[in-house]
Amino acid sequence: MNKPIKANKGTQQRYKGQSKRVKPAQPTLIAFNKPMNVLCQFTGEQSDTTLAEFIDVPNVYAAGRLDKDSEGLLLLTDDGQLQARISSPKFKLAKTYYVLVEGEPSDESMARLRSGVELKDGKTLPAEATVVPEPEWLWQREPPVRVRKTIKDTWLKLTIREGKNRQVRRMTAHVGHPTLRLIRYRIGDYCLTGINPGEYRRVPV
Repeated sequence: MNKPIKANKGTQQRYKGQSKRVKPAQPTLIAFNKPMNVLCQFTGEQSDTTLAEFIDVPNVYAAGRLDKDSEGLLLLTDDGQLQARISSPKFKLAKTYYVLVEGEPSDESMARLRSGVELKDGKTLPAEATVVPEPEWLWQREPPVRVRKTIKDTWLKLTIREGKNRQVRRMTAHVGHPTLRLIRYRIGDYCLTGINPGEYRRVPV
């Protein structure tokens, strides 16, 4: 689970009997390209691969989650308010995914993704969903995607503004097209451009 972070509210220092508020340090924000099979936390079981193997920045924690079997952009910060703005559903921050699905979705299936599908925990909000070519920047996944030679697959670009558990996978399965590969490309104004799998970059807040 992601660890909540206390907001950086500044500190009080005294100078010759007077109290003066010190301006808080600028929050740290990290953009990380999470490989498949990496947990979004710094600790785990001995057999787990965690963030600690890739990120050596102290006191940062994931703002939101990305499933172990998913790849792509993960933001981490040391500021509680910033963590909430990124991860809390009430802010409806846009998140864009590239999704490889089994089969070839029909116009009707795409319309259902856009208008919202009824899941067990409620109907999803309207989404942006388009069929796209395989991304030019795509990297080789390890392990490779298992595909059936007799069934075609399709890349979708999907943007949502909420964060139900495994939402994208459940949405595509609901319309009859299981997800084979899931890459989060963008969160708000931040994207994966120029960040290789397993690498991170400090980004401006």
